[in-house]
Amino acid sequence: MDWHTLPSLTSLRAFAAAAEYRNLTKAAAALNVTHSAISQQIRGLERRLGTRLVTRTQHGISLTSQGEHLSKGVLEAFAAMAALTETLSNAETMRPILVSATPMFASAFLMPRLSGYMDNNPNIELRIESTIEAVDLKPGGVDLAIRYGTGHWPGLQSQLLLPGCLTVVAARELIGDRTFSDPSDLLDFPLLQEHASVEFDLWLEKVGISPSAKRKVIRLPGNMLLDGIRRGDGIGATVPAFISDELKSGKLVALFDDPIPEIGYYLATLPGTCRPALVHFMRWLSQSTTEYEKTLYRWKTAHLL
Repeated sequence: MDWHTLPSLTSLRAFAAAAEYRNLTKAAAALNVTHSAISQQIRGLERRLGTRLVTRTQHGISLTSQGEHLSKGVLEAFAAMAALTETLSNAETMRPILVSATPMFASAFLMPRLSGYMDNNPNIELRIESTIEAVDLKPGGVDLAIRYGTGHWPGLQSQLLLPGCLTVVAARELIGDRTFSDPSDLLDFPLLQEHASVEFDLWLEKVGISPSAKRKVIRLPGNMLLDGIRRGDGIGATVPAFISDELKSGKLVALFDDPIPEIGYYLATLPGTCRPALVHFMRWLSQSTTEYEKTLYRWKTAHLL
């Protein structure tokens, strides 16, 4: 198709509306433009085609034979376009929101909050993909990726959800009334660490514990890490929002904490306009952090750091 030979869509739309209503004032109201704008567009189309399309009458307009011929095809084309775009819009509205998140984030932060969201949004279907992989976002695929990092991923736009803060925690049942004045005290207990994560290792090295120091380390998946910490299987490090209920109740005790600048959990999407259901879900998720959880990120850096 030679697109250069086509008249402007705006002029064809103005003519189609005028042909449908046989009245320029009604056509202008339907398109939410002025009467003069409709007239100008039709005159421009007539100049473009080199023929008269409409004539004025006492009560509106009438179409010339050329106008009648053009109006039939144009109105059919616009009707087909309207049906097609409505079908696509409805399909997007009905398509589930596909969210990709790590197993730890999904089980510890997202799932405990979702019942409240679904109660207020029963017509929205969510699908949660739990994976440690950084999935690709494509139109019609994953709508939202909740990623841990700096928020800078090529080809994506992101907004911070949870600031980074490495918090070393233990079950009160495991440590009793013992106080921890030095990170080396942690070596008296099993250390629970997530597969493929080096943050706890880096923090231990940062506070002076050599990688060669004798440790009792258990590595396990992220969602199992939290269960192990809660049971008292060992001491671990995690994001405070994931264990806020246990911290608040005193079942878990924060032994050391270290805010991590510019690192955190981000909501990552494709650039451009997001569909309304996704915007609504992201807004809800951003507002779902409790006031207590927000206070957990205002702790002062541990005195040893």
